[in-house]
Amino acid sequence: MSPPPDSPVVLRRARPEDAELLARWDRQPHVIACVTDDPDAEVAFAGADWLEEITTSSEVSYYLIAEAAGRPIGAMQVIDPHLEPTHYWGEIEPNLRALDIWIGEPDALGRGYGTQMMTQALDACFAAPEVTAVIIDPLASNAEAHRFYQRLGFVPEERRLFNDEDDCLVHRLTREAWLGRDPDQGRAA
Repeated sequence: MSPPPDSPVVLRRARPEDAELLARWDRQPHVIACVTDDPDAEVAFAGADWLEEITTSSEVSYYLIAEAAGRPIGAMQVIDPHLEPTHYWGEIEPNLRALDIWIGEPDALGRGYGTQMMTQALDACFAAPEVTAVIIDPLASNAEAHRFYQRLGFVPEERRLFNDEDDCLVHRLTREAWLGRDPDQGRAA
């Protein structure tokens, strides 16, 4: 059952018992479509061992679960791209954060939860005085995601190929842009 309209989102750190939920969301067609252009993909995050991802998290890379009315509806990953061990972002300057976001429950799409999730995560990222910007890497083909991030103040920066196959349009949101924004920025009309 979907949360009541206008339910506020609460972000919490992912716990081991969330691994099954993340694995289920990983197989949702709408999540897969946001992560890969491969029409034959059966999972969004190929090879993810969700229990290991959660139990090995640190301040360099960790997962958040978004809940509305006490029901899990989505997830986020927060990364320090300069320090994370896979070097997904390659050579990149320090003092950044990278975010991934997905709404896992289909009935929670289009209800403003993503905006609430991003707003809370961005506030938390910029609460650390050393963080100068937040970066994201939506697929270049995902125009809807570009509009969403740009409403929040992100600016397209470069088109880049990740993992030799994911064609992405990297966006950046600076501390100055976030702190100087209109508080209603990003809300859907």
